[in-house]
Formats: sequence, structure tokens, C-alpha cells
Amino acid sequence: MNRPIRDLLRQPDFLRLWLVGAFANAMRWLELLASGLFAWEVTHSALAVTVVVALRQIPQLLFGAFAGAVSEAVNRKLMVMLALVVPAVVSAVLATLATTGHLELWHVALGNLVSGTLWSTEMSTRRRMVGEVAGPHRIANAIALDSATSAATRMIGPLLGGLAFETLHMSGAYTVTAIVQLAGAVAMAGLVHPQIVRRLNLGRLPAEIAEGLAFARTQPTLLLVFGVTVVTNAFGFAYSGLVAPLGLAAFDVSPALVGVLAAGEPLGALLGGGLIAAGFLRMDRRLAFAGGAALFMATLIAMAISPSFWLAFALLVIGGFGTAGFGNMQSTLMLTEAPPALRSRLMGIVTVCIGTGPLGILAAGALSDQIGPRGAVIAMAAAGLVLTAALAAWLARRTP
Repeated sequence: MNRPIRDLLRQPDFLRLWLVGAFANAMRWLELLASGLFAWEVTHSALAVTVVVALRQIPQLLFGAFAGAVSEAVNRKLMVMLALVVPAVVSAVLATLATTGHLELWHVALGNLVSGTLWSTEMSTRRRMVGEVAGPHRIANAIALDSATSAATRMIGPLLGGLAFETLHMSGAYTVTAIVQLAGAVAMAGLVHPQIVRRLNLGRLPAEIAEGLAFARTQPTLLLVFGVTVVTNAFGFAYSGLVAPLGLAAFDVSPALVGVLAAGEPLGALLGGGLIAAGFLRMDRRLAFAGGAALFMATLIAMAISPSFWLAFALLVIGGFGTAGFGNMQSTLMLTEAPPALRSRLMGIVTVCIGTGPLGILAAGALSDQIGPRGAVIAMAAAGLVLTAALAAWLARRTP
């Protein structure tokens, strides 16, 4: 094992944060796919699927900046625990409704909205804590390892989601996620993470968020992070809301293989992130960030025109190497370019940028009902590719 990674995993607090994040995120992605499959089963509408999926993610847009400002003034450990306990309760309620035969689509949609609201704190709390526990000299390695693990959860979660939906149905799938998330909250209780907090002043939150934005406006690299994050999530990751229609309708495969398709890009991101964490892949951070996003969207176009399910899967794996560069450098650039006093606020703004994804998912769903899931993915990814190239050209002009 690479020495920096081995040293990180020997730190009990880092290990706890890392494992809790891994298991919790796997359960979130499991639920995301299961809820999409349930929506398709009930309605056979791509738009309905994307609405249900988007509700899990749209709180990042609505509350991400607020969560970032609040997390600088409250105990981040307690915030992480709350973000595990509440979704566990939601999952338990949905599992009970499914077991008794009373589960309806609006229940799942509301559950996604509530759980997603708590998920919006992830970037500014647990992810920030990962970098802090690692120390300044190991931030890049720690974020790379956590990002690679996040990719693994995006791979494992959908695989488990497809299998769980097919074998255990909604009741069993949500029972599993409730238990795992509650166990994560218990594990977090033993974390030792001293932090300096300031007094929480709700009236000053808008001004504090504005202060973070004012600093970012003077930093071209931070603006690039914000811009490419918006484009990649709104135009690239919009395909995630169409995974169920793509698999079930366009490629005519089973729910379990829909999970395999959803796992393609995360598998590539896991492999690429592992190489970055181990120090085998080194390049300019801004190039890895924007270039990775461009590679991802280019492979989405190729995937959408693929005549074969397995070729589409392979193309998504290649695209995952692009998201590895994008995802790793997104957090690394923010943590290294921003002063400590502004980090949570700026990470909260990144969360808002990520939160534009559901808008793209909804747009892709509406397009899919008109031109089919393949055409919708092509249209969204092509637009994202053009915008990413424009942002990269803008940064090149601003950089001496």
C-alpha cells in the first residue's frame, strides 16, 4: 500500500470519518437508484423518474451555501451525526410503508427531499473534516482517497440498489439503508475532532456568504471550480436521472443490469482516483479538473449512441477516469486555494454548484419524453462540453 495512504489509515479519526462516509454514501446511492426504479415501475415516465431523483439532490442547490456558513459556527461532528440519523428514520418509515403495502410515489419523493436536505451538509462538514484531520501536508492524498472511495460508493450503491430492488423490493432495500446509516451515526459518536467555532449569528449568514463570494471573485481558479462544477453537474451528471430509462427501455436489460450500467462511471472514477491517491498520476490540478470534466462528457455522447449495452458500460468506465480528475481536484483546489476561515463557506458554495445537477436532470427528463433517453443524453453532454471548453479558454486568458 502507498505510504501516504497507509499513514492516513493509521489515524483512528481519519479512518472513522472515511468509513462512515463510505457506508453512508453507498446507502444514499442505493436509495437513489431504487427510488428511480420504483418511479419507472409505477409510471413508465422518464420525467417522473428524474423528478424523484432530482428531489434527492436539489437541496444542495437550495441549502448548500447556508449549510457551509452554519458549519463554521456549530459542532461539525454533530451535524454529520444528524445527517445520518434523520435519513435513517426516513428510510425506516418508507420500509414500513412498503412492507404494509401502503407505499406510494409521493412518499418516496418526499423522503428523497428530506434525506437530500441533510445530504447537503456533506461537503462543508464531513469532507472538510477529512482534510483537517489529515493535516495540510496530506490534504491532497486524503481528498484523493476520500474521492476514490466516494466513486466506489457510487459504483457499489447502484449495484446493490439494482439487486436489492429486484430481490428484496423496496421494503428490504430501505431496511438495509436505515440500519447502515444508524450504525454510522453511532460510530461518529466516538470521533474526537476539536475545532474552533465562532458564534452563530443567523442574521449575518447572508453577509458571510457574500464575503466568501467576494473573495472568490478575485481568484480565477476558484471561479473555474464554481463554473465547471455547475456545467458538469447540470449537463454531464444529468445522465444519472436517465439510467433507469436507458437500461430498461433503450438497452432492454433487467434492473440488476441497470445497476451495472449505473456503476460504470463510478468504477472508472474509483480506478482513476486510486491512481491519483497513490501518486501515480500527477498533472496540473486545473488541467485535471477541467480536462477530466471534458473527457467525461465526451464519453457520455459516445455511450448514448452505442448499439451495445456492454460497450456503453465500457465507455462509462472510461468517462469515470475523467470524473476522477474532476472530483479530486474540485475539493483539493478549494482546500488549498482558500484561507481556513473561508473554507466551509466556499465549500458550501461548491455544494450549491453541485446542486444545479437536479435542474439538469429535470431538463434531461423533459427532453427524454420528447426525443428519447439517448437523444437527451447527447444534447445535454454536447452543451456541457462546449461550455467547459469556453470556461477553460477564459481561465487561460486570465492566467499570466
